[in-house]
Amino acid sequence: MFRLTKRSVEGLTVEAEDYFIWDRDVRGFGLRTYPSGKKTYLVQYRAGRRTRRVTIGQHGILTADQARTEAKQLLAAVARGQDPSAIRHAKRHAPTIAGLCDRFLEEYVDQHCKPTTARDYRSIIRRFIRPQLGPIAIAEVNRADVVTFHHGLRETPYQANRAASMLSKLFNLAEDWGLRPAGSNPARRIKKFREEEKKRYLSDVEQMRLGETLVEALEEGSESIYAVSAILLLIYTGCRLREILTLRWDYVTAHHLELPDSKTGRRRIPLPREAYDILSELPREEANPFVIVGEVPGERLINLQKPWNRIRRRAGISDVRMHDLRHTYASVAMKDGIDPFTLKEILGHKNLTTTLRYAHLADDAVQRAAGSVAARLARALRSKPSIGALRAVR
Repeated sequence: MFRLTKRSVEGLTVEAEDYFIWDRDVRGFGLRTYPSGKKTYLVQYRAGRRTRRVTIGQHGILTADQARTEAKQLLAAVARGQDPSAIRHAKRHAPTIAGLCDRFLEEYVDQHCKPTTARDYRSIIRRFIRPQLGPIAIAEVNRADVVTFHHGLRETPYQANRAASMLSKLFNLAEDWGLRPAGSNPARRIKKFREEEKKRYLSDVEQMRLGETLVEALEEGSESIYAVSAILLLIYTGCRLREILTLRWDYVTAHHLELPDSKTGRRRIPLPREAYDILSELPREEANPFVIVGEVPGERLINLQKPWNRIRRRAGISDVRMHDLRHTYASVAMKDGIDPFTLKEILGHKNLTTTLRYAHLADDAVQRAAGSVAARLARALRSKPSIGALRAVR
């Protein structure tokens, strides 16, 4: 044993097998020499009945004095009852964000989420979370990491906000599963980017043009009766696209569409006469339970987007998405005086807040109602008091 210094370490010979040299002054501080010539500083200590070793660093990268200082700190931690080797091992093998994502998809998403929600979650994980945060240990992610991640997606604010919300969900589950301390969610209360609301409503003229285009496409045979019928059903019912494409004949009654499952669970959708007439005229295929038939025998139509792209271009409404047909339904309902509570039930919204986003569309109806009330009151008073008369009363 001798004091480990730069000179003494560099003077050690290389043997056919690796060997250890221990420092004379600091008990447990040593050096390991390998047949390759590499030399590494280490600390050896006992934890319970086991002998542990912790590598400090390689000679040449660290000096002997630097390694000695680190060794003293590690041995002080051992004296306080800690086990540096076990701590390092735990950190090295700690579950990562990538592993948390895998467990999230398997144990939560596959069990509790609708197919469309599951698809969106998988996309966010694949495109954003795994590439940027995947290798980091769950317990090491802090608020600064999440803020940097969110800010890095600022060019796509909608996706940035969805990814931040999903991270918050991931860390809540990590707490539930004992992978992080309770109340340590670093994604909680992240300031979201402003999103431009994507709502497009068909005007009366555009509605007429779309109707004419659908009739022409059907008469010419450029679009199938199933594609045209699906679009009309979206317009007349306000349903979501998936609710129409997955609609089965078993769900259709004289007055309702009885959906056993939807985005918001079981739904009973009112079936107006116009929609019922479309369903009555649709040809049924044997051994195919779906209303909107696809090209594969026995299966439903999968892709309505291609027919819709052709139809909307022809109708001169290229910026209108299929989901905007649902928005148009809601706008017509509000302008027609349908109250938000009734519209909430028709559209199958989970909460009234979602429906109230359309409330501004009822401004014209409110104005007309207010005018009607004032006119009726004026008639009851028989005359309209002048400003001068009111001043005289004062």
